Amino acid sequence: MAELKRALGFWTTLSLAISSIMGTGLYFGMSIGSGYSGNASILAWVILSAIALVISFYFAELASAFPKAGGIYEFSKHAYGKFFSFMMGWTAWIVGNLTTSLLVVAAIDYLIPPSSAWLKLGIGILIIVILNLIAYLGVEVSAYLLVFFAFTSVSVLLAVILPGLFRIDTGNFSPFFAFGASSIVITMFFIIESFFGWESATYLSEETKEPEKTIPIAIIAGTLIVGILGILVTAVSLGIIPWRILSSSGAPLSNVSGIILGNFGMRMVNIGIFASLIGAAASGIITMPRLILALARDKLFIAQLSDIHEKLNTPYKAILFQAFVSLAVFVMALGKYKALLSLLLPLGLLMYTFVIIAVPILRRKEPRLPSLFRVPFAALTSAVLMAFFVIMIAVWVQQDAGSINSLKLGASLIFVGIPIYLLLNVYYNPDAIIRINDALAYLTLITEKIILPKKVRKEIIALLGDIKNRKLLEFGCSVGTLTMHLAEAVGPDGTVYATDLSRIELAIARKRLLKKGHTHVYVVHDEHQVNRVHPSIPHVDAIVSIGMMGYLQDVRKVLKEMRSLLPYGGKIVLMDYADFFKVIPNVAWLSSNMAIEKVFRDAGFSVFVTRKKGLFWNYIFVYGIKFHENVPYI
Repeated sequence: MAELKRALGFWTTLSLAISSIMGTGLYFGMSIGSGYSGNASILAWVILSAIALVISFYFAELASAFPKAGGIYEFSKHAYGKFFSFMMGWTAWIVGNLTTSLLVVAAIDYLIPPSSAWLKLGIGILIIVILNLIAYLGVEVSAYLLVFFAFTSVSVLLAVILPGLFRIDTGNFSPFFAFGASSIVITMFFIIESFFGWESATYLSEETKEPEKTIPIAIIAGTLIVGILGILVTAVSLGIIPWRILSSSGAPLSNVSGIILGNFGMRMVNIGIFASLIGAAASGIITMPRLILALARDKLFIAQLSDIHEKLNTPYKAILFQAFVSLAVFVMALGKYKALLSLLLPLGLLMYTFVIIAVPILRRKEPRLPSLFRVPFAALTSAVLMAFFVIMIAVWVQQDAGSINSLKLGASLIFVGIPIYLLLNVYYNPDAIIRINDALAYLTLITEKIILPKKVRKEIIALLGDIKNRKLLEFGCSVGTLTMHLAEAVGPDGTVYATDLSRIELAIARKRLLKKGHTHVYVVHDEHQVNRVHPSIPHVDAIVSIGMMGYLQDVRKVLKEMRSLLPYGGKIVLMDYADFFKVIPNVAWLSSNMAIEKVFRDAGFSVFVTRKKGLFWNYIFVYGIKFHENVPYI
């Protein structure tokens, strides 16, 4: 089985940290900040940089303790448990997608005139496709890209800062406090996105050399570099252009560079800013598939997305999936920078809050957890940081009329994860399968004609052939929809063993069978049915199963146990549902007919697989025989 390849060293990881942490605030923040707090926005940058550095210590401690590809999801898994870790992974994925779109939108807005909507759309799509292609080709190719973009980002800012320090007019800084203290807080709220991205480097833990050392140092160093650059570029901008003028600028760094470097220099800086923002977007595009990979490994996302490319050693299916999602989000977000920023910020703060809380929780739960980095006074520091986040959001809500709508939309995006988690549990969690089947037993009875139409039932009976006076195992009888037909087909001298994992469904099935006088049907409860055939089942002539293949946790084990119950030539007929509501993906091994045939052949069955269309879903029919020697087909 292919694995991720450890190929990243410290400088590449530092480049990733700088690119991913360096958000749009370094290029637009001085305009937004001066509009809210005037010259005091410099103070906002100083305070925020110190806070960001403290937050980087939390990521350093967690990354050192859990050097695995899941990043935030991995930390949450140990601190909070399965459901909450999924919700954290889901939130991190939403935040990552919003951040990528924000960066691409900001980059295009910086370089291309507002009237060129179709040109912006086309260039944005092309950029996302190219970046995903580079991510697909391997982590080494991505590493070169990250180093280039990080170098470009720092160089562009230094090109403005170094000559700009000698052009500052100190008179522009007076008055320094043009607004109240709350103005500094709202400024910090809108520029904190400049530091969002601490988590990106943690997603590449399994592809980094000595990740428990390399990643923490890179995150701390990257945060420090971005903080210093942010303070200096803001001070230079306000020292050259008075805050009242700067606050109305849509491209503040462009205006500043024009004064310092002239028209040609301004154009070069604009191109550099475009490249820097694209580099920050590249960091998310390269790293987010690793989050998907970690979720898929734990069966908290589509299982097929955990596959690693045999030659390129990349999570190629996760990258392809992420590419389509990134394109969709970008198309919806184009031209909506401020709205996107307002949506992203509270979601990001919520996510980072639970990362911060994870440190004191884990110290209590796992006091001997090895970590090369420790947050000083973690409990007290966590409380201070949470209070700071709450104050920022409260001030934002008070001063921004559209904040409530942004919060509602953000909450709805998070809550979408709950039904997805429940659906994944139906696929992969045996206990959840039992609970859900019990809860929906009577609904299953009422809707049985839709779930298992008569036409499908007749086809299954036909595939079994002449089963009169024979012994049958119905593996997963549910409420007895097919069992009634099987009882009639085998006749009173035949026998049907009907097993299921739901007690309530079995009670319904038993009651229906008794009402019809089918005493030759034996109903057997088996709560472990997803992993076995009940040991009390004797040898039978044929086996039939409806809707159970997708639930099986150990498919090969169950099929081998089925084979041991059948004579040579004994029939097996299994039917399952696919393409549920034509949207929900299938369980991995049911995705292709060839994969299904191989699984059955390896277990000792020669089968034929066919798919048929239904109204709300499609049907997979698997039927064949137990063979003595390797029969290639039937």
